[in-house]
Amino acid sequence: MKRIYFASVIIFLVSSLAYAQSVRTGAEQTEIYFPWLKHKNIAVIANPTSMINKTHLVDSLLAAGIKVKKVFCPEHGFRGEAQAGEKVENSTDAPTGLPVISLYGKHKKPLPDDLKDIDMIVFDLQDVGTRFYTYTSTMTYVMEACAENKITLVILDRPNPNGYYVDGPVLEKDFSSFVGLHPVPVVHGLTVAEYALMINGERWLNGNRKCKLKYVSVENYQHSTRYSLPVIPSPNLPNDASILLYPSLCLFEGTSVSVGRGTDKPFQIIGHPDYPVHDFSFTPHKKSASVSVPPFNNRNCYGIDLTSYAENHKQTEGKLNLEWIILMYNHLPDKNNFFNDYFDKLAGNHMLQQQIKNGLTEAEIRESWLPDLNKYKKIRKKYLLYPDFE
Repeated sequence: MKRIYFASVIIFLVSSLAYAQSVRTGAEQTEIYFPWLKHKNIAVIANPTSMINKTHLVDSLLAAGIKVKKVFCPEHGFRGEAQAGEKVENSTDAPTGLPVISLYGKHKKPLPDDLKDIDMIVFDLQDVGTRFYTYTSTMTYVMEACAENKITLVILDRPNPNGYYVDGPVLEKDFSSFVGLHPVPVVHGLTVAEYALMINGERWLNGNRKCKLKYVSVENYQHSTRYSLPVIPSPNLPNDASILLYPSLCLFEGTSVSVGRGTDKPFQIIGHPDYPVHDFSFTPHKKSASVSVPPFNNRNCYGIDLTSYAENHKQTEGKLNLEWIILMYNHLPDKNNFFNDYFDKLAGNHMLQQQIKNGLTEAEIRESWLPDLNKYKKIRKKYLLYPDFE
């Protein structure tokens, strides 16, 4: 029995090592981009995911003698301490003494004064491949600022953990916001470098501008790759299950239903105090003074635990799941207050809300997405850097 156990451990370690060696992020390929940055004044767009193995990108750049002048940070902050939607303040990074400028809240785009004497900006954020995850919106505003100020943007690409499919309604122009700037579906199937190439190629920047781009591709990555993130991308996406479920469950942020904020399973469970089926329950709590009060704080919620669904990759393959939001809408008694004003921004249209209210099936709703999805897929193909999943 011990031999079998140790043999299994060895097989696991060898396969894990082979996997770790097979995918090499853009940030890890310092031999490519460090020479680009030498003798230049650099700004960095970074957060806790901006790692080169176990060392932060900013620390690696400074150790190599590269002149990093400042850091810009997205939603959740440079060190990842802020919750979704919380104000992120300008600050000074204690370990390095560098000024940290927030690109969240009213100051989403670097100002000319922020970019004074900056020659290049390095962008290294781990995205999760959904339209409403705001890192691609931050990248868009940075691209605009670079285009206006004639600064080169260097993108260190990373795998997309939800890059193995494309799905959802394509955003309509009237619903453009920070949680969706471009006419792409909920799951766009692109890495951040591919997304940046599409922004440039489709001329989506203000004034029909193009940003001067350089990028470092991921080695040995393809869109069918199932990538487990070594660092969580934000506080409420703590594991693979939450990241896989996020494209479907984020729509609930525009409803009266809890997605498990304030529990140990955010974006892995859904529930409401008035849900009539009591097979599963959870109680959200405000966990510390620094975090927001979660919906239904200290109230018992009944609902569904989706962890096992996420763990079975075959079930999550290739589509959003609308079954849960239709189920919750049908079972909760207060239909008038089920949706809030945020839902249409997340959906990218007003149609999805009406379709659910009108009792359309998931299949009927999905059918309505096809014309725009097919158009998008043709556009997407032009900007792929990696073998596709199809």
